[in-house]
Amino acid sequence: MQPNQNNALDIDLHPKQQVALNSTATEILYGGAAGGGKSHLMRMAAILWCTTIPGLQVYLFRRIRDDLVKNHMEGPQGFRAFLAGWEACGFVKIVEDEIRFWNGSKIYLCHCKDEKDRFKYQGAEIHVLLIDELTHFTEKIYRFLRNRVRMVGVALPDQYQGMFPRILCGANPGGIGHQFVKMTFIDQVVPLKVVRAVQSEGGMLRQYIPARLEDNPSMEESDPGYENRLYGLGSEAMVKAMRWGDWNIVEGAFFDNFRQERHVIKPFVIPEHWLRFRAGDWGSAKPFAFGWYAVASEDFKLSDGRTIPRGAMIKYREWYGCKQDEHGSFIADTGLKMEAEAVGKGVKERDGTDKISFGALDPAAFSQDGGPSIAERMAKRGAIFRRADNKRVAQRGAMGGWDQMRSRLTGNEDGHAMLVFFDTCIHSIRTIPSLQHDEDKPEDLDTTAEDHAADETRYACMSRPWVNTAPMPEGPLVDTRTPTLHQMVRQTQLARAGRVSRI
Repeated sequence: MQPNQNNALDIDLHPKQQVALNSTATEILYGGAAGGGKSHLMRMAAILWCTTIPGLQVYLFRRIRDDLVKNHMEGPQGFRAFLAGWEACGFVKIVEDEIRFWNGSKIYLCHCKDEKDRFKYQGAEIHVLLIDELTHFTEKIYRFLRNRVRMVGVALPDQYQGMFPRILCGANPGGIGHQFVKMTFIDQVVPLKVVRAVQSEGGMLRQYIPARLEDNPSMEESDPGYENRLYGLGSEAMVKAMRWGDWNIVEGAFFDNFRQERHVIKPFVIPEHWLRFRAGDWGSAKPFAFGWYAVASEDFKLSDGRTIPRGAMIKYREWYGCKQDEHGSFIADTGLKMEAEAVGKGVKERDGTDKISFGALDPAAFSQDGGPSIAERMAKRGAIFRRADNKRVAQRGAMGGWDQMRSRLTGNEDGHAMLVFFDTCIHSIRTIPSLQHDEDKPEDLDTTAEDHAADETRYACMSRPWVNTAPMPEGPLVDTRTPTLHQMVRQTQLARAGRVSRI
């Protein structure tokens, strides 16, 4: 026995939700802004596909089980209420976190709070993977679950050929996974365009479908005050992220005062007499990060009208030891496993003709265990460092490294940032704004995220850099030697290739 026209469900979706339902893409991110109808889309898609594809196995994930039950099982729009008639007729049976259909299809309601929990799904054959709030998950969990997406022995109706197995995720900006979601689905992507992901990224047909409150008229009908509450979140950044789906604004960011338009600048020729130094965070299986800094000896006027104040730090070069795939795409948070001597040689090469006054290196690199330390081995190749101050948070009245860094980002009393980055420092710009608070220690950041560039920058801020003095004319310096377009393009190419980058 199966449902007929007399007991058919009313699966009603709005046009943007229909786009996701009928897309030819097999790895989809839907959403961006709050209120776009992500959760409803997933429930309706799961039910529709289960009723039309016998034997289908749908796995619906949220990170926390309580959220899973509250958002998808209970309430007037939940599975229990929507399927109550079919359950009464025997077409559907709901047993704890499992929904069983008359034709052998099933919806499994799953949660995966910590990375170790992913192994519960080691043997799963996931035909459809639905992840609600993807940014609440780590990249490691997502990659593992994506690897379980496969389909064997299921007969697909003609209208679904090539569309399964399938992944549909929903997300808002922010959360521990913001960085990898932005890199995977948002950055350098044309919305709605379907592209084939490279093999190292799963090789599926990928698509980003942006959705806002306007794409879900049902929200306005059922909750007329929802938009006003979004505007009442308390900060302009939060409104941009949640109301308008701005992925450059990170909800709950540790460095919530980082702004691309304020802290990222075009490269310019740094005056010879400015202090230059470097800092580094060691890594092997994880990326290493090295940054080169200059300290402004006097106020400096940029060609765009902005001022770099005296004493400000400029990160003008970086070397980030992150692995790349065969297509040149960076594999997030995966190191190069280079030997210390090779890294030291690379650092010295990237010094070029710069007069480096000192270097501050991750204290772990000075540890000795029966042989020369990493710092010693690097020094043999000319890259000499001192032990960095590793204070992360304030202790006994002393300012911690994160406070130093935050203070510099906030800037001086005139509103000028005291820490800025050349736009060629792509990994610093990519990772630092996305870092989140540690849930158990809010004054520290979440160290499970890709924090290597942030650690290196913290060492630089804690290194007590001084301001060089030199006879100079009165008034601010002006950037009269702005690099040509060719020079800036070359600077970016070299930085992305991980090679020496100087104008």
